[in-house]
Amino acid sequence: MSTPPSPLPAEVAARLARDPAGLVAAIIQQHDTGEVLMLGWMDDEALHRTLTSGRVTFWSRSRREYWRKGDTSGHTQHVRSVALDCDGDALLVRVDQVGAACHTGRRTCFDAGDLGAVPGEQP
Repeated sequence: MSTPPSPLPAEVAARLARDPAGLVAAIIQQHDTGEVLMLGWMDDEALHRTLTSGRVTFWSRSRREYWRKGDTSGHTQHVRSVALDCDGDALLVRVDQVGAACHTGRRTCFDAGDLGAVPGEQP
């Protein structure tokens, strides 16, 4: 089975370090506060849609389909910027979040409790 051509510009597609499923992690962050909202997954098509539509699109690993955040919930994510990390395996998507980012109805997926890490100190 062949891989379909990427809809991304060649220079962007060449920089992505995809996992074996063809995905990269996308960290979603509120653009004006820095609050980390959620983590999703994108393939080339989802990233293309995100870069060209102004709304965030993910690839659902469980449903195996594209989903645009907010289409059913109304909790939309409006793109402000998209950056690739230094080794190409993660995206930082800065958004203007409307409503909850988490499927539980909470603002962020990262309020499920602190794990109690021992704070480190500089030598």
